[in-house]
Amino acid sequence: MAREFRKLDAQTPITLVTRDAGSFYSKPMLSNALAQNKAANQIALNSANDMARQLKAMVHAQVAVTNIDAAALTVTTDNGLTLSGDQVVLAIGADSIRLPLAGDAAGSVLSINDLDDYTGFRAALTGKQRVLLLGAGLIGCEFANDLRLAGIEVAVVDPAPQPLGRLLPPQAAGFLRAALEKIGVKFYFATTVQAVEHHADALRVTLATGQTLDTDLVLSAIGLKARTELAQRAGLAIQRGIVVDAGLQTSAPGIYALGDCAEVAGLHLPFVMPLMQQARALAKTLAGTRTPVQYPAMPVVVKTPACPTVVCPPPPGTEGSWQEEVSTDGARAIFREASGSVRGFALLGTSVGEKQALTKEIPNLL
Repeated sequence: MAREFRKLDAQTPITLVTRDAGSFYSKPMLSNALAQNKAANQIALNSANDMARQLKAMVHAQVAVTNIDAAALTVTTDNGLTLSGDQVVLAIGADSIRLPLAGDAAGSVLSINDLDDYTGFRAALTGKQRVLLLGAGLIGCEFANDLRLAGIEVAVVDPAPQPLGRLLPPQAAGFLRAALEKIGVKFYFATTVQAVEHHADALRVTLATGQTLDTDLVLSAIGLKARTELAQRAGLAIQRGIVVDAGLQTSAPGIYALGDCAEVAGLHLPFVMPLMQQARALAKTLAGTRTPVQYPAMPVVVKTPACPTVVCPPPPGTEGSWQEEVSTDGARAIFREASGSVRGFALLGTSVGEKQALTKEIPNLL
């Protein structure tokens, strides 16, 4: 957000407050860095000091905002600071969803949602050979592929009957499953983990079916929940995320939100492309030209080298049906309305080359 704003305004003071170390890195890299043997310091491209210099900004690293005064446009922090501005932007992301699990090792379940989490996981994985993943969604499949490439045994548990249950139709999902199974991923679908317990020098996981699986680590990748508590305490409107209009303004004038924490005009899309669209639009607004965000068709690239996958899901509530074609080396699924209009697609394997042409057929979301 700050980078986009600086392209338009080189002088207006910017203050950034972050509860982590303030380094700049690409969060999507966290799910495919292991096989490349990248340590956290190789993922972080710039330090907080580097970012302060590049952005001509005041950066308060490892500082948490505890309260927002929406009327005064001030924030207070856990180290006693009170900061004010003409405009406040919430880019606070989302938290990993935690399942209420039984067992004496339930607290040892890990998740990777930021660079510190990745550092902790890398350390925990030292000398280990088996990882059980909770969740066969986008991030779960990416981690499964990455762990296998790193030589780790992988089991994946998900209550859905297939991988990418919210994104792919059945035949396309079957093609992805077969490709991941071919490299050694073991799936346990239509069940959930009930308990995680210490067993000898490892962990024993009990499924709802009664089956038990032994593993060294359990990694949760079941999804994210927008961080809304800070905004809620400030009296801002909350639904699945912090409610903002197409201009990314919250229910309080002068306060904006974007990214995984924001619900934009009823849409909560925790992906990279929507975030970039938001940042570019909001930068213009903050620089003086109110600019509503626009959402063109935004395909999601799933980082599963075993099965290249691109998905552009239809908008929620869209009436229509999937038309699927599967061959030995690819899968193609098109979601059409009754009129025949294309509203979504899924391309796997050799079919991913059709992404550009199909994207042009899909109308804007916003």
